Amino acid sequence: MRICGVDEAGRGPLAGPVVAAAVVFNEGYQNPLIKDSKAISAKQRDAMFEQIKATALAWSIIAVGPRRIEQLNILQATKLAMRLAVERVEADLVLIDGNQPITCRFPQRTVVGGDRLHVEISAASILAKVWRDRLMETLGERYPGYGLEKHAGYPTPSHKRAILELGPCRAHRKTFAGVAGISKPSSGLGSGAHGGIAA
Repeated sequence: MRICGVDEAGRGPLAGPVVAAAVVFNEGYQNPLIKDSKAISAKQRDAMFEQIKATALAWSIIAVGPRRIEQLNILQATKLAMRLAVERVEADLVLIDGNQPITCRFPQRTVVGGDRLHVEISAASILAKVWRDRLMETLGERYPGYGLEKHAGYPTPSHKRAILELGPCRAHRKTFAGVAGISKPSSGLGSGAHGGIAA
């Protein structure tokens, strides 16, 4: 039996996409090094990223960007990313991290805390996390000043200060609290001015 694990990365940030991954292993596959992405170091995740791609029966990664997140809301955008990831593989059973089922042509089961319980979901969490982190490094170069390469778009104090000072960039989710209503500083305010709240 082919088991597909599905997980996401990036539901909580103020910037960047939400990313979902699907990974398929044969039933009974084990690898003690594959763990929930949050439980291992960045160096370990990078190593496992390559190993998972090399050993999985199939895998896919899908990103849904800020504009679609704004249109759908983050839950529906996450489910869309998961659905599209699963559509690109073949499986006999899909295990989804969390409690939200998705539209899917395969039998599925939701598993709360699944990234700690099933190697398939742990592997998907690693692929999604590493791929997204690498993308955020690229976005950090494209949109300097926000520190996207450091905090991956999460609402850290420094990131929230940068949004107030610089205004949102194209990578930001403009409907999210902490971004919504903040405009870019007017060019006539001077270099010391901060972005304000739009009327």
